[in-house]
Amino acid sequence: MKLDLRPMLAGECRCLDVDFSLVPQDYSEDRTSNLWGVHFSTPLSVIGKITNSAGYMRLTIDAHIEYVAACSRCLCDVPGVFGFTVEKTVAPANVLESEDEDKLDDYAVIEDGFLDLDEMLLELLELDFPSKILCKEDCLGLCQKCGKDLNYGSCGCIQKEIDPRLAPLQKILMQMKEQEKEQKDKK
Repeated sequence: MKLDLRPMLAGECRCLDVDFSLVPQDYSEDRTSNLWGVHFSTPLSVIGKITNSAGYMRLTIDAHIEYVAACSRCLCDVPGVFGFTVEKTVAPANVLESEDEDKLDDYAVIEDGFLDLDEMLLELLELDFPSKILCKEDCLGLCQKCGKDLNYGSCGCIQKEIDPRLAPLQKILMQMKEQEKEQKDKK
């Protein structure tokens, strides 16, 4: 969405409402993206405004989108809603030429009287979207050997394998447990 800010720059209006939907690209093939494997059920809903107070312009936007993603542990589909807020100062590109590059992310840049929100919003969606989605906080995941979803019960194929370096400690622990049991039996 390209917003025409020329009337605001000319002082003809002090506030401009923003309300539109944005369809994100399909990330199913891009394994380098944080959004790989995420299916968006709805377009990104964007609502906000740009205000001009004596030449100081401020952009405030709330955006949200419905999604379905795989649980990071058990791979089941997890539906959800992701939202984020954007608050930036709006300034023409020629005013920002002297700004340090590190500070440019704090600005929404006007080019030829227009403000393009699409690229900025899609970048924020990708950067802020959680990299790990869980179906529930205590998800047990899948068995490493047979692949069974452990949330529905044990598979029986997992046996505690002991690191050979810790075997002497396990032997001492077993001896301590036996001594404790013998002392209880004597009482």
